[in-house]
Amino acid sequence: MAEWFDESRLDDGEALARADATLRSLAEAGSRVRREAVAAADAVDTAVALTRDDRPRAVIAAGPDSRLLRAVLEPACPVPFVAWPNPGLPGWTGPLDVVVVLAPDGGDAGSAGAVAEAVRRGCQVVVACPPDSLVAEHAVGRHTTVLPTTSRDQLATAVVMLQLLARVDLGPHADPEEVATALDDVAVSCSPHRDLAVNPAKMVAIALADATPLCWGGSVLAARAARRVSEAVRRASGRTTVAGDAEHLLPLVAAARPHDVFSDPFADDDDADPADRRPMLLVLDDGAEDPAVTEQRGRLTAEADERGVRVELLTCDTGSELARYASLLGQGRYAAAYLALGLGRLGR
Repeated sequence: MAEWFDESRLDDGEALARADATLRSLAEAGSRVRREAVAAADAVDTAVALTRDDRPRAVIAAGPDSRLLRAVLEPACPVPFVAWPNPGLPGWTGPLDVVVVLAPDGGDAGSAGAVAEAVRRGCQVVVACPPDSLVAEHAVGRHTTVLPTTSRDQLATAVVMLQLLARVDLGPHADPEEVATALDDVAVSCSPHRDLAVNPAKMVAIALADATPLCWGGSVLAARAARRVSEAVRRASGRTTVAGDAEHLLPLVAAARPHDVFSDPFADDDDADPADRRPMLLVLDDGAEDPAVTEQRGRLTAEADERGVRVELLTCDTGSELARYASLLGQGRYAAAYLALGLGRLGR
């Protein structure tokens, strides 16, 4: 039987109480960033003191969580930067290079293998992971630093690593307090105690309820946020979601079937084909003013208007690029949580 989205659950006290664990975790995202930054401060200072005076030949971000570091560092790193989410390391990696690894839960065997290989090759290695984890056990060497983390939060762990790289002039300025404040602002604006009329995440959840989401972000970090939001919506609803570049999404928007103004939205839909859901374009806007981004967004929204496809926005245009990424990601995760709640999949 098809799941029926009941928007009244989004303002229902009992339903929200059942979803408290998920919503509370989202609300505490800012505090996790602050806790990790404080806990790792001494290790960051030690790593800065041990950094070699000359710049490395390259920075390699290894492990499955390397893509976020690539989105932040690739445009700004003064030396060649490589993200390597595959097992092991590039064949040319050696003592002249820095290998950085994010391992929020510390139990990933691939990350542990990459760390062990980097130590064996004599690289300077920096790992952000729980201190008693599998990855930490492999991070033992003369030129190895472990930044201790405990929250198992990817963003909080990444902020700690980015803070270190900024201090050794290998990345842009990263302010944990700014990122935490951006997440706190999201927690206020998307709070379960704010009703539908003034809650952007609940409004997006309603739009997602009977649609196939197409998630798009123009800048590098907004595109990364779009992919993470797409993953969150997929987990929350069990439905197909798509995130991609404008060129990938335009054909899907153009192929949208015409909207039937005479269709009964309350008809029994148990036997409906999920493929019949119309697409909905979810734009994550971080205020990027690049002409290419503006042009791509214009093409997407124009095609959506022509095909009668609904367009929803998640926006943040203040603060650093990392803070804006955190805000967009937080808003999208709240929307996914409210979608799960409305479908009866959360707290049951």
